[in-house]
Amino acid sequence: MTEQEEEALHIIQTHRQGILQSELWKELNIDSRKCSRIVKRLLDAGLIERIEYRSDGIRTYLLRAKTRAIDPSLILAGGEILPCIGCERECVPEECSLLLDWMYQLVLEEYQG
Repeated sequence: MTEQEEEALHIIQTHRQGILQSELWKELNIDSRKCSRIVKRLLDAGLIERIEYRSDGIRTYLLRAKTRAIDPSLILAGGEILPCIGCERECVPEECSLLLDWMYQLVLEEYQG
């Protein structure tokens, strides 16, 4: 991925509701043709989605980053899910006994595996 493609993807990802393609090329400080080629490469790579958008009779596209599924192995240890998911405690991660126990299980699995 080129530096401009990475920058474009980052901009798209930071706009959770999406960004208009006509605004993206302005933020990247490039012309609309170059932006279209970058958008096409990001679409072909499956990193973004493009939705037709009309405003005052002008057609453009709304660009949104696609969300990727989380690898379950990243949130499981010892058959237990990461305790921080859904946790309502207000704690300091470095001092959370639930998190430390979970991390210990993760290390054991890695060591034994």
